[in-house]
Amino acid sequence: MTDQLARRIADFVLSLEYDDLRPEVVNEAKRRIIDTFSVALPALEEETIKMVRKVVENTRSERDARIWGLGKKTTLDYAAFVNSSMTRFYDYNDTYLSKEALHPSDCIAGLIAIAEAKNKTGKDLITALALAYELICKLADASSIRERGWDHVSYIAIGATAGIGKLLDLDAQKLTQAINLTASNVITLRQTRIGELSMWKGLSSPNAVRNATFYSLLAEQGITGPSPVFEGERGFFKQVSGEFELDLELDNKILETSIKNYPVEYHSMGAAEVAFKIRDKIDVNKIESIEIGTFKVSYNIIVKDPEKWDPKTKETADHSLPFIVAYILANGKIEVDSYYDLFNPKVKSLMKKIRIYVDDELDKMYPQGCPAKIKVVTSDGQKVEDEIIYPKGHYRNPLTEEELNTKFMKMTKPLLGERTKTILNELRNIEDKSISDVVEALTYK
Repeated sequence: MTDQLARRIADFVLSLEYDDLRPEVVNEAKRRIIDTFSVALPALEEETIKMVRKVVENTRSERDARIWGLGKKTTLDYAAFVNSSMTRFYDYNDTYLSKEALHPSDCIAGLIAIAEAKNKTGKDLITALALAYELICKLADASSIRERGWDHVSYIAIGATAGIGKLLDLDAQKLTQAINLTASNVITLRQTRIGELSMWKGLSSPNAVRNATFYSLLAEQGITGPSPVFEGERGFFKQVSGEFELDLELDNKILETSIKNYPVEYHSMGAAEVAFKIRDKIDVNKIESIEIGTFKVSYNIIVKDPEKWDPKTKETADHSLPFIVAYILANGKIEVDSYYDLFNPKVKSLMKKIRIYVDDELDKMYPQGCPAKIKVVTSDGQKVEDEIIYPKGHYRNPLTEEELNTKFMKMTKPLLGERTKTILNELRNIEDKSISDVVEALTYK
């Protein structure tokens, strides 16, 4: 059957070329590449990433790709895994909000590994990236699989496979099989993001991208996968997502994704921005109570679990709305290293003064916005409150080019030194550049 969804996705992928992309889509793709490298490179020496590196660093093949920042090569699927793990580690990469909330840029490391090995250019990478984002976001629009007990990384993997298949120059039959293999084998339990979060919170999506890379390489050699993978008797629709329609027209979904202004779980982004505003108007030492209004999805993901009120791991803390707001109020900042300061007594004290509730009006604004309201009462009778719908970095309130440049410089200049501006300029003009040369230039170890 040629009308099966896997084949329709393959036909859509093969129908799109670089010249079909609008200039603003090309620009946003380049911004996502810049943002990805800015948050990934500093993670190279983090303990979790070093553990991952010990597994992958001494593994080579005839087709391989570099570990970003390190320059050492490994197999394509392992390069996809470790580089995506670096991208995801700080929870500082981009976000798409819909029925399923996810991080589309988790897939970029897989695309770059293949682009590097295949001697592709920036135009090739941008085309694959736009395709991957299109599918990831449309799948997220189609069905919320977290409500059925599954993690969103299945969608990341399917979109990644589409982009990887494009870069591998797979024909329609082989790309269909790559999608069949991926969709049937990347089903992950939502327990990954429930309660006290483990290191796997930041590794689950990279693992999905690793598998997408591996399955695409298998399909390239002629391996076939279960079919029909979506519509079958025990297929994706019946077992994972429920039935849905997927409109396979180019809607430029990358334009609806948001870059993070702070290293926080995105559903707390509005509250984080409001917390900064309120802190400038009060004496933090006189705070008596903090009341936070949020929306239901935010409450379920980053509030309701008891562990979010007493985080014991970095991964739990960056997914804890009470910790994030208390930390900002206590310290006037939230940085990638803030989540190692788990037992700060001032933060702990403020967390005990927080009450969080689902506000019905705010709930109606999600997922179009990421709203929050905060009210703080102090011991001297001061009452300060503020709210926001579209925090800075949201696609309806995007980071300017200068603000994105500042994020890149802040995160990477300590590593790249005087080369940082030159590399940033290269990324801004990546279209005709060799991806292999781009990755090599990022080596700093």
